[in-house]
Amino acid sequence: MRPHVEMVDEKDLIWHPSELVGGKGSARQRHLSYDEEDGSVSAKVLFDTNWTRPAGVHVAQTEWYVLSGEVKIGDEVLTEGGYWCTPPGVVCPALSVKAGSEILYFREFGDWQFEECVQNKDFVREDQELVIKHSNLMEWIPVEIGSPMDFSAGGTPVPGLFIKLLFRDKKTDFYTRLIRAKPGWVEHPLAHHPVYEEAYTLQGSFEFNFGQQWPGVYFFRPALVRHGDFVSGPEGTTWLLRCDGRLVDWYTDNAKMEMHGDPVNWGPAYPGTQAPVPLQPVRSRSVGPMKDPYYT
Repeated sequence: MRPHVEMVDEKDLIWHPSELVGGKGSARQRHLSYDEEDGSVSAKVLFDTNWTRPAGVHVAQTEWYVLSGEVKIGDEVLTEGGYWCTPPGVVCPALSVKAGSEILYFREFGDWQFEECVQNKDFVREDQELVIKHSNLMEWIPVEIGSPMDFSAGGTPVPGLFIKLLFRDKKTDFYTRLIRAKPGWVEHPLAHHPVYEEAYTLQGSFEFNFGQQWPGVYFFRPALVRHGDFVSGPEGTTWLLRCDGRLVDWYTDNAKMEMHGDPVNWGPAYPGTQAPVPLQPVRSRSVGPMKDPYYT
């Protein structure tokens, strides 16, 4: 039940107490998007003090991406670009975070519940395990050879995109990746996908039918919502991007949304009245209104 968020600048959002239960220390979070039915969330977390937590398991699939500072997970030290993920029921080693660190925090299929323990739950699949990545040490893979998209079902790879795959569920194809668009990368048609898509802008600038993006701008787009007419800025663009299944591009040319109906008591004959607007996604003040809400 996540709303369509497209887009918000995280700096516009208020701080909430963090939902990192079981730890010692102080942290707060900004909610980028929140599912009020099952507790799934995407958030930015700031650690105001040193923070520690013993090993245990989450109810939710849990992912951290380090924006700045230092996170120690077990014996592994993560700095900027560091990433870890635990599927539901998989043990997360003890955590230690330095004051001032910032992370992107993703929780899927569940809320904040956490249980101290040292063994995986019985329902964990054999292929599910703790994932740790140092993305700054990974190579960028051209989309033509490294994309998790299903091109057999639609769409074609557009050269100029590059990928670092951080996590992929072997059963559901849920995945998290870094994606980079080269400077001036362009893709004109609008597209829709059978899965949701969310992204946080890490670097650069970008423009498309929903507006402009810069570092800290985020969107959560439900499945089948059209979007596109992409142009990356002169410095290129880098995002952290997540999808809840295999991505497929279905394209539309000359896209336009129309609103039909016969005005009853509004219009030119009724001074001071206003026309209705189409349904639009959640947007924060810095992002501003859509240039053309019918271009979707």
